[in-house]
Amino acid sequence: MKASARSGSLAALCLLAMLLGGWEWASRHWGLSALVLPAPSSVARSLWSGLVSGYLWPHIVVTATELMLGLAAGCALGFVAGLLLAESPWLDRVVKPYLVVSQVVPKLALAPLFIVWFGFGMTSTVVITALICFFPLMESTLTAVRQVDAQRLELFRMLGATRLQTLLRLKLPAGLPGILAGLRVAVVLALVGAVVGEFIGGSRGLGALIIATQSMMDTALMFAVLFVIAVLGLTLYQATLALERLLLRPYTDEFHQP
Repeated sequence: MKASARSGSLAALCLLAMLLGGWEWASRHWGLSALVLPAPSSVARSLWSGLVSGYLWPHIVVTATELMLGLAAGCALGFVAGLLLAESPWLDRVVKPYLVVSQVVPKLALAPLFIVWFGFGMTSTVVITALICFFPLMESTLTAVRQVDAQRLELFRMLGATRLQTLLRLKLPAGLPGILAGLRVAVVLALVGAVVGEFIGGSRGLGALIIATQSMMDTALMFAVLFVIAVLGLTLYQATLALERLLLRPYTDEFHQP
């Protein structure tokens, strides 16, 4: 299993090297304008310059802060809402349609309204990010808690377990993989929400920096910022996978015991 994982990682690195090499070759030999498609070497120089000079770091910190605040708020509210809806079918029928409507309206269309309510800056971006993260975790929690094995539920009833005991000792542990899958989706969408929020109402952050590079016609710096966003998203996603392995390890070890 470990050898297969190492070979997969090596193949991914080789594919990345081939893509970057082809991109570099095409930029040099096809006469592409740096305004259209800068060479990877130019992007790397721009990225290195931005990091060494300290120009990129304040924007990275702002985006990371908005991302974590929005992710924490959205996931916490989504988790609680999912539990409440799962435990109360009546509440699900009453509230769920309004929650769905809040998600089908494009967040980009709501961004100007959030700016009017919360002003320019971090608060409106955090709200947009939280709203984007809310629904995936709510839906995954609702589905995971409801799809518990009926025989195990009946066993808990026969043993006289209370509703809270059943939730904490059966439904949540059994639904944990599904809940964590929703968290992975929320993590990916959180970065999208933070960047989009900065497009509209941010003066700092990686999204605002992308808008600034457009006005400066600095395509190499734009690609460098996109690279930083990709690294930030991959890092957070890998951290989520590590958290998932940590939380599921007791159940995995129990399953593999003879």
